[in-house]
Formats: sequence, structure tokens, C-alpha cells
Amino acid sequence: MRKLYQDTAFYLIVFIISYFIYVYPFEILNELLFNDTTNGRLSLYYSLIISILVIFYFRSKNTFFLLKFFVYEGMGVGFISFWIVNFVLIFKYFLPINDYFLGIVALTLIALISFYALIYGRLIFLRSIKISSKKINRKHNFMFISDVHLGTNSTSHLKKIIKIIQAADYDFILIGGDLIDSSSYKINNFSLFNEIDKPIYFVTGNHEYYISEYEVKLEQLSKFGITILDNEKNFIDDINLIGIGDKQSSEDQASKLFELVDKSKFNLLLVHKPSIWNKVKKNVDLMLSGHTHNGQIFPFNFLVRLQFKYRYGMYKNKNSYLYVSSGSGCWGPRMRLGTSNEIINIELIPCQ
Repeated sequence: MRKLYQDTAFYLIVFIISYFIYVYPFEILNELLFNDTTNGRLSLYYSLIISILVIFYFRSKNTFFLLKFFVYEGMGVGFISFWIVNFVLIFKYFLPINDYFLGIVALTLIALISFYALIYGRLIFLRSIKISSKKINRKHNFMFISDVHLGTNSTSHLKKIIKIIQAADYDFILIGGDLIDSSSYKINNFSLFNEIDKPIYFVTGNHEYYISEYEVKLEQLSKFGITILDNEKNFIDDINLIGIGDKQSSEDQASKLFELVDKSKFNLLLVHKPSIWNKVKKNVDLMLSGHTHNGQIFPFNFLVRLQFKYRYGMYKNKNSYLYVSSGSGCWGPRMRLGTSNEIINIELIPCQ
């Protein structure tokens, strides 16, 4: 019975989102440009058809390119369109401006902003962070990437990431989950990681568990020099690197962390979601997470803030740090607006 309620709620949410993202903005544009009010029954039919396509795509793990493009890029364009047409409607309420003119303005803004977001979603930026600690005896440099989302993003996106990493000075690489998000992505494309002659450590994110036969695919990562830390630790000189997997409750994650802490070393925690920060901050020196994408497309940032207190950037509590990355790739629509894809170069240095 509980599953029935969950499925019903899921279908209802998909239907509501399908209407407001895929249908509603274009009904408003149609009304502004052509003075043509869409029949309510047609709106219902359109929303039902789109809901079925979206549910089929996610539940069947379908890999058909055109369906994926429609679901993802349509989601991005529709989200941008939703906010623009509502802004135009508010503007129309206060000022007596010609509907056709407002429709042209809205359509132009949608096209320009969507194009910008699509271009920006393909760019990757290198950011540098420096942290000092009494527990560090010598300088360490390492790279942190998360949310690459291979499947949504192509192998060429991975090539860009590796090219940027290889041009930097670093000792090892940390991958904070959601490396892959599609059952269709060929694991052999990870052979690009073999170009890297430094240690690579990885923890799972939520999307790794959505793909078919994920256990088999995760096991194959070792062929490409990637070490999975699943509730495990690994000593790197004076660093105690702790990796906590995503497929467990936050309480279990925190409990596993407490078992792996070594107070005599610099405790570096790698965990996909930033949710457990308040539970563990007294026991870790640096926690690295992703998952939030910093909202990815403005103004979704504000909605993400409602779920995650620590949405993006560096946070500090006494001598403990948390960095939440906006991710090295996009999920769903390959679009960025007000956020960016990033690779983090972290330098740990002894206190002077």
C-alpha cells in the first residue's frame, strides 16, 4: 500500500511539472502572440502525453537519443520559459503594453538566455582553494571533481576535464560521486583515466545506483585506476582519507565516519551529499561534497537552498571546513545559468 501511495505521488508530481514546464509557458506565448487561448482539454492531453514520455524515460532507463533530448533540454528551456513568461505577465499587469510586443520580448529572452545557458553548460572552470592545518606536515595538492554525470554529458566532456587536470600540479584526484548517470554510457570510455598516473579515489553518488547492473559497472572502475572508498579509509602520509558511500541513511553515514576517524591525522571526508556536515564537523578537518549543482539554472538556486543548508562554496566551523562543489558537469539539461561547472584544485599546507 505504501508503494502505491509513493507511485501515485510520483505520477502526480510528474504531471504537475510536465504542465508547468513543458506546456504552460508555451500556452502563454501562444496567447500573447496570436491571441489564442488554449483549450483546457488540450492542455490536459498535452500534459498527460508528456508525463507518460518522462515517466517512460526514467522508469525504463531508455537510451533513445531523441527522447533523452526532449526530456532534458525541454526541461531546461521550459524552466527558463516558465520564469520569463510569468515575469512578462506581471509586467503586463502593471503597464498597458501590447500583448504581441510582450510575446516577442518573451520569446527573444527565452531564445537568448537558453542559448547562453547551453553554451555556459559546456564550459569548465578551474578553481583553487588553500587550507592550512597544524595536522599537515608538508604541502599536498589534489584535485576534486564531482557530478560529472557521464551519460547526460558525453565522453568529450570527460576529455576536457582530464585535460584541465593534467595541466595542473597535483598528488591525487578525488571524485565525489555521480560520475555516471546513464545505463547506456560505455564503461570502456573510462579508459581515458588511464592517462592519469596519479591515484584516483571515488565515492558513489545517488545516480550510480539508478543505472542498470550498477554493481558490475562499479566493480569495473578498478580497471581504470579508480579506487572506490565505500565506508573505508586510506592513509596518504599525514592525511586520513575517508570515503562514505551514498546508498545509506545520513545517520548510518555519520556512524561509519566516527569509526574511521583518526584524531592524529588530517581527516579528509569525501561524501556525495553535504547533508551530514552538522553531524560530523567536530570530527573532520575537511569535508568535500557535491550533489547540489548550486541549483544549476537560476533561480532554482533558491529552491535548492530550501533542501540543503550548505548549497555551494566554502563553510568553516572552528578548524573544520566544508566545501560543496557546484559539480564538474550538468545533470539533465546541459545548461548553466548563474552557476558553472568546476574542478577544484585544493592545496593543504602546514600552519606557519
